[in-house]
Amino acid sequence: MYLKTIYNLEVKNGAARTGDIAKILNITPGSVTNTLEVLEGKDLVAREPYKGVKLTEQGRKLAMAVFRRHRLAERMLTDLLQVGWAESHDEACKLEHAVSDQLAGTIDKKLGNPATCPHGNPIPDEKGHVAPTKSVALSNLENGQFAVVSHVPDESTDLLRYLASLGMFPGVKVEVEEKAPFKGPMMVKVGGNSYPLSLDVASGIYVAKE
Repeated sequence: MYLKTIYNLEVKNGAARTGDIAKILNITPGSVTNTLEVLEGKDLVAREPYKGVKLTEQGRKLAMAVFRRHRLAERMLTDLLQVGWAESHDEACKLEHAVSDQLAGTIDKKLGNPATCPHGNPIPDEKGHVAPTKSVALSNLENGQFAVVSHVPDESTDLLRYLASLGMFPGVKVEVEEKAPFKGPMMVKVGGNSYPLSLDVASGIYVAKE
């Protein structure tokens, strides 16, 4: 979980800060600091003064292997077992540690080598490579811009349920109708309906601009 969280924060912010890791994993900053010291001792993360931590090459390789098993497990759960879109993440968290790399390859082949998980996040190949994307956070769009939902890196069940209730799935077209100043909420049109989104939520939804 630490390596996956650090990777997502690194992609989003350039580095992962202790406070952000603690908030996402719902643990104390002190516990995060202790664990980061262990990971640093194993050469999985490197600290950058005043910035936070980043994955080392070895840490990134391990994170990609976990992401691959996790996202393939999500696909198996939703595509074969009809587990809900929002619930698949938590169930896959339990499975990712039990799935071997060999079994992951079998699942991948059985599913027809899917490119993404149900939430649009790319599935790394056997070597840990992922296809590059040109997506941006929805919060970066301005009034009147259209885009298509690409992926949702934050796969918390509550957020996924909320987005599902709005019909905001990967591949769905959205329009920014109004963006309030001073970090105010955004009005986003989805399928003919308009919904207010906080910048915090919008920053966790990635889209491809049209």
